[in-house]
Amino acid sequence: MKWLGILGLVTLSECLVTIPLTKTKTMREILREKNLLTNFLENTDDPSQNATDDPNIFLHPLRNYMDLSYVGNITIGTPPQEFRVVFDTGSSDLWVSSINCSTPSCCARKLFDPHSSSTFQSSSRPIKIKYGSGMVIGFRGYDTVRIGKLIDLRQAFGLINKQIGLDHVNFDGVLGLGNSLLAHQGITPVFDNLKKQGIISQPVFAFYFSTGKENGSVVMFGGVDHSYHKGQLKWIPVSHTLYWQISMHRITLNGVVVACLHGCQAILNTGTTYLLGPSTVVNTIQKRITARLVSQEYMVPCNDITKLPSFIFTINGNDYPVPAQAYTWKGPQGTCFSNFKGGTEKWSSLETWMLGDAFLRLYFSVYDRGNKRIGLAPAV
Repeated sequence: MKWLGILGLVTLSECLVTIPLTKTKTMREILREKNLLTNFLENTDDPSQNATDDPNIFLHPLRNYMDLSYVGNITIGTPPQEFRVVFDTGSSDLWVSSINCSTPSCCARKLFDPHSSSTFQSSSRPIKIKYGSGMVIGFRGYDTVRIGKLIDLRQAFGLINKQIGLDHVNFDGVLGLGNSLLAHQGITPVFDNLKKQGIISQPVFAFYFSTGKENGSVVMFGGVDHSYHKGQLKWIPVSHTLYWQISMHRITLNGVVVACLHGCQAILNTGTTYLLGPSTVVNTIQKRITARLVSQEYMVPCNDITKLPSFIFTINGNDYPVPAQAYTWKGPQGTCFSNFKGGTEKWSSLETWMLGDAFLRLYFSVYDRGNKRIGLAPAV
């Protein structure tokens, strides 16, 4: 099972008729009122974020969408067709919607037209990719993929004709950065091809996520720009190579172990906003932070946030504090919510956590495929 936790959070589509669950403005309305919608949908390229002194490191800008997701532009085809994608460590496939997409939500997205690309190669092989919040169905094609200056020739990707459960997303597709074993059968993921084709010198990529501002976030390939973190990177061995998975010792609150009592597993997942854990454990945590369930969301009194203590995630002998400002988020009309979510028991019989953007905004993360390890350091 692949996970992409931000799916289903927000909508940028006005092609669908929806019935709101609460009397709050949509994210699209809020962005329009603040004159941010057009800017957000435009090119995310920021030249100032593409500069590094090391020619072997390629920095690619990401746009922070209200601390809910991070998207970056790629192009597919010749001449290039541009798409906004999530760079997802929790999956391994690349897909975008095609002009043949029959799902109403596709009208809110940029669609790939294979007939307009001179380098496109067709395939009759079907493709189906499942996520924690939905599924996409289509067929496989091959074309040139560009991530800034990185050019990946004859990359296999999914041309999606049908989407299930993915109506309310703010991107056109997903670019997976997980292990090749997670990819659809016979597909070599983008990152693997970049290394195989000699486009990057080292099988390493890293993420820096900004907090509270649209610009400044980056994904980098081929090495590490150390200006994005403070102190030394702490390296953690990957415990299971199928995912970017590590062993975690415990999670404490005020010195009391509240989760991962006997040790557990954690997956670093840039494709989810949340801190995901087993429902029974998470429900106990919600009570400890005075969160109450309202319309399938756990609400936290905004006035309580400054009084709430930090959770301490202990990994490989090092403590990683997550303060209340990180494990909560402020929604429309000043309502505050918890970033803890339950549900990983469906994925594994072990106690397993997924550390998403709420954690990764605090800690610059490096993914070293060659040495099978993950590096963490406080983000600048």
